[in-house]
Amino acid sequence: MNENVFRVRLWGVRGSLPVSGAEFQHYGGNTICIEMQCGPHRLLFDAGSGLMPAGQALTAAGVADFNLFFTHCHYDHIIGLPYLPALFDPHASVTLWSGHLAGRMSTRQMIGEFMRPPWFPVEPDICRAAINCRDFRSGDVLAPYEDVAIKTGSLNHPGGAIGYRVEWGGRAVALVTDTEHRPGTLDPAVLDLIDGADLFLYDCMYTDEEMPRHVGYGHSSWQQAIRLAKAARAKRVAFIHHSPLRTDRELDAIQRLAVQEFKGAFMARDGQTIDL
Repeated sequence: MNENVFRVRLWGVRGSLPVSGAEFQHYGGNTICIEMQCGPHRLLFDAGSGLMPAGQALTAAGVADFNLFFTHCHYDHIIGLPYLPALFDPHASVTLWSGHLAGRMSTRQMIGEFMRPPWFPVEPDICRAAINCRDFRSGDVLAPYEDVAIKTGSLNHPGGAIGYRVEWGGRAVALVTDTEHRPGTLDPAVLDLIDGADLFLYDCMYTDEEMPRHVGYGHSSWQQAIRLAKAARAKRVAFIHHSPLRTDRELDAIQRLAVQEFKGAFMARDGQTIDL
């Protein structure tokens, strides 16, 4: 294993609902699951449908120590959790982190609520891995490993959501998904998370033109991603949480417009690997 690499692997970048078909082949249809490799450490963010292929690949690579961080617990971000192979491996350790429900529900309670009948055929006690649940509050700095610092912040989403900034080896990657911007303003919490980042991944569910029809849904636009990137002096921005209605051709069209405004902007796709 490369001990010096900071690598981001995108296992799912679709929003709201997994999709499949000829019009979604290039960018993919799995919902959010992001892997970050910080040297010898592997971190996973969100348990969308992309978690299943991520878990299979990591298990095949011999990874047995998993840290999984939830941005929030809406269906599209948790649907893959019961299909993480490590949960059923007695030799694996899985630590689950959440902070969006701080003071209302613990991580362990959250998992127990959606992984049980009638929503799922079995309860978490069937899992054989060593499972640890870690609760935190927005603003906390998390340290899953001594050399990894993860800053957290609140996002504007119904029910709450957490944004993350992972710092390792002098580099920084931020994940900001499921957040709604107010037209004409830049969210200070988001700016803090992405300040000078080498890369940030941002919720681009809608376009600016579509935003007025979706007020209150808790999502943002690719144009806002570029405004934020410029203001925060971020080097690159990856567009994620693609609408389940957005075809490859439509995403290609947005990509062409985006790079004209910010050279470091790109449309994320399932299976993509980014080395910093």
